[in-house]
Amino acid sequence: MNQFYKQSSAIFPGSWFSAFWKFSRPHTIMGTSLSVLGLYLITLGVTSTKFSSLHISQILATWIACICGNIYIVGLNQLEDIDIDKINKPDLPLASGAFTRGQGQLIVIITGIVALAVAWLTGPFLLGMVVISLAIGTAYSLPPIRLKQFPFWAALCIFSVRGTVVNLGLFLHFNWLLQGSQGIPGAVWALTVFILVFTFAIAIFKDIPDMEGDRVYNITTFTLQLGQQKVFSLALWVLTICYVGMILVALFRLAEVNTIFILITHTVALIVMWWQGNGVDLQDKKAITNFYQFIWKLFFIEYLIFPISCLLA
Repeated sequence: MNQFYKQSSAIFPGSWFSAFWKFSRPHTIMGTSLSVLGLYLITLGVTSTKFSSLHISQILATWIACICGNIYIVGLNQLEDIDIDKINKPDLPLASGAFTRGQGQLIVIITGIVALAVAWLTGPFLLGMVVISLAIGTAYSLPPIRLKQFPFWAALCIFSVRGTVVNLGLFLHFNWLLQGSQGIPGAVWALTVFILVFTFAIAIFKDIPDMEGDRVYNITTFTLQLGQQKVFSLALWVLTICYVGMILVALFRLAEVNTIFILITHTVALIVMWWQGNGVDLQDKKAITNFYQFIWKLFFIEYLIFPISCLLA
């Protein structure tokens, strides 16, 4: 069957691109893309810089570097987790046999090199962000360090990259390109803390549907240590802290945002999150996975809501 797939993919390139799309983990690609766009818009807002067509090539180069770095990190993780993914995520290309190990390695090597090369050509802050992100991503997956074996360090890797390195790195990069003001404004710090805490919730939640494979291969997670219900409840309350915290930031005018817009949008998001969460059956793996994807959608939306609030401020 796998051999047939490989033969047919040579005839129908769409099959290869479909597998590559799965290999790149689309929800992470979407998150990375929106973070690039969102930080660019925030930089325009807080520096009072007007959009120029000259910025398009700079945004594109930044996006390519970030996307390639993203694919390197998630691809390396899949290369090291093939046997685990055969249990937890059998539809992924390496686990299903749609890609060979050699193909996966080639994709990871190429995307890693492209990420570094484009970042180097685009700007020092982007290069620094990409180097740090790739280093943490490598330490997360690759033996002998393989930090994903340890719940605390695994979570720290995920939310430090998504929450701190990406947000601060992208702002410093765009601020440098646009020759904006010195220093990091309150709006960027507010978003950074929000995403930092939000990503912690994602990091602990992602292992809830993967208990079986993690247990078999001795990957220690908070879910295995505390149980599904406790981790699920913890994730919901962590997300609640994120939204309440951002509302307080707006009310006390601690950042350059539109208070009314933040208050309305984040209250609605918080209500919808709890409404969706109350209907999740923790014995149904599909239901858990669907809610996990819903959390990612909230993550995506924040990178649209917050920049708009900055532009409206």
